[in-house]
Amino acid sequence: MRENNVSGISPPDPARLSLNQITINHQTLLEAVDLCVKQGVKWIAPWRNRIHEIGLTRAAQLLRESGLRVSSLCRGGFFPAATAAQRLERIGDNRKAVDEAAEIGAPLLVLVCGGAPDRDIDGARQMVADGIAALEPYARERGIRLGIEPLHPMFAADRSVIVTLGQALDLALRFEAGTVGIVADVFHLWWDPELYSQIDRAAGRIFGFHISDWAVPLPGILAGRSMLGDGVIELRRIRAAIQTAGYLGPIEVEILNEQIWASPPEATLATLKARYQEFA
Repeated sequence: MRENNVSGISPPDPARLSLNQITINHQTLLEAVDLCVKQGVKWIAPWRNRIHEIGLTRAAQLLRESGLRVSSLCRGGFFPAATAAQRLERIGDNRKAVDEAAEIGAPLLVLVCGGAPDRDIDGARQMVADGIAALEPYARERGIRLGIEPLHPMFAADRSVIVTLGQALDLALRFEAGTVGIVADVFHLWWDPELYSQIDRAAGRIFGFHISDWAVPLPGILAGRSMLGDGVIELRRIRAAIQTAGYLGPIEVEILNEQIWASPPEATLATLKARYQEFA
């Protein structure tokens, strides 16, 4: 574990910590909620597949009765597809995701925008823009924000053709400020030489903030994120820049890592809370 060498920046508010459910991926929504309540974490970010396991009505009731606040719902997006019929089907699924977010009290639907079908990356980016344009009025009517999450370029082929914060922000600025913004995830953005200037530019459009770490060597691609403090990302510096740009909402710890998933979830959350205070 490296030392936190960013001085002069206060530790984060513990009340802002949110557990993104993928961090304890093998736990049900009930188990994740119970763990957060027992360990005093105030926020949670469920994934749609875990909601579907128990049904939307039961999930919404569980979250309300727990007293937890919901920071976001993961995930919508994946707009590009090879045919017009498939693209319409995906927009329909995103509308369903908006309805699910509203039902569980999540103010934000995170958009992982989708990869490039048939090698046409420019066409895929246009499909993303068209998909958000089709979804935005529906989300606005239901009071749900859409957060475009740019992913690291290594995911451009299959997960997101939106790969920089500047690119995501250019897209978000086409739409109403209250409905479409960006989600900044340090794992995807830490390398960008324009990161801090783009964070400044994103003031008023930052709807979510995700943290993890980038270990060397990377333990994988999809499941390659590490515990806070175990990698090279300047977590505290980025968090300070995000705050200066006006974002004071929940901070989601979102870690995809096979070794962490195999660890006892109680220990994972306890370590996460300690590392959050030390490094975020």
